[in-house]
Amino acid sequence: MKLLIAGAGAWGTALAIQASQRHAVTLWARHADHVQDMERSRVNQRYLPGIQLPDALTLSNTPLAQLLPAADLVMLAAPMAALRGLLKDISTSATDIPVAWLCKGFEAPQNASSADAHPHGLLAHEVQQQVAANLQAGVLSGPSFAQEVAAGLPAALVAASRHAHVRDALVQAFHGGNLRIYANDDVVGVEIGGAVKNVMAIATGLCDGLQLGMNARAALVTRGLAEMTRLGMAMGARADTFMGLSGLGDLVLTATGDLSRNRQVGMGLAQGQSLPQVLHSLGHVAEGVYSARTVVQRADVLGVDMPIAQAVVSVLEGKAHARDAVAALMGRGAKGE
Repeated sequence: MKLLIAGAGAWGTALAIQASQRHAVTLWARHADHVQDMERSRVNQRYLPGIQLPDALTLSNTPLAQLLPAADLVMLAAPMAALRGLLKDISTSATDIPVAWLCKGFEAPQNASSADAHPHGLLAHEVQQQVAANLQAGVLSGPSFAQEVAAGLPAALVAASRHAHVRDALVQAFHGGNLRIYANDDVVGVEIGGAVKNVMAIATGLCDGLQLGMNARAALVTRGLAEMTRLGMAMGARADTFMGLSGLGDLVLTATGDLSRNRQVGMGLAQGQSLPQVLHSLGHVAEGVYSARTVVQRADVLGVDMPIAQAVVSVLEGKAHARDAVAALMGRGAKGE
């Protein structure tokens, strides 16, 4: 099988490392100097330092349109902000090739003057329907830190698509060794889980940064799952999806794992750092920062109550200190579970 992975960040590189043990894999990077650095050192020093790239892994900066005809599967391994552009780039050349993205989050609302304007943020599959509806596409998601997958540690992911052949291609590409891939046709549920868990991980980071204890963390994770499920079902997802890998599984990992960038954002804010300081120290994208406001906006449109997500937004926007936001959550009126 021939795989093209477009995007040489940490996660795209980790999957390329694993897949290249069984398939012919090309890892594409937008910038030529990045490819040259990786070719020279056989390490992705920018995003995955310390992990050797297999000799069998091909690195490329060739225009995507020239690489697509040889691919059996295309993986878009870019942040949400770059997904629209990548989809446009391949929309006319990949009509017969299964395509899947790795990003998790909501795209920010587009400016009203844009031809692609929309009043609230879109999930990845909604972006695809808007700019590349002809593609046979899906998403690969689930609880996964890139460093661990690159090192060959066990992990399980979800391949979600409305198209059976896309799910089958993802399973064929990545299932094996220490990676297990489960198929699912609930794209909305899988993407909501991947987006909202980042926001909830910031909330648990705030909790941990304030040293509020494990009881408080457990409460936040549990009630965060409830918020995630409410939003997902309002958007047409199935409830059982949120009890799986892309819901509960990814939430637990991102909310409690020390490698979680979103959790680190919450911890830094709780400890008195400004948001620019926290993001600068991370050096990587923390999608929850950019998705939080959009999650709340989408929930408001649908009439879904998401108090934890709203509290995260108030802290990110400097409208409340972490401790005050937690106090406001604890001061809410009693209600049934």
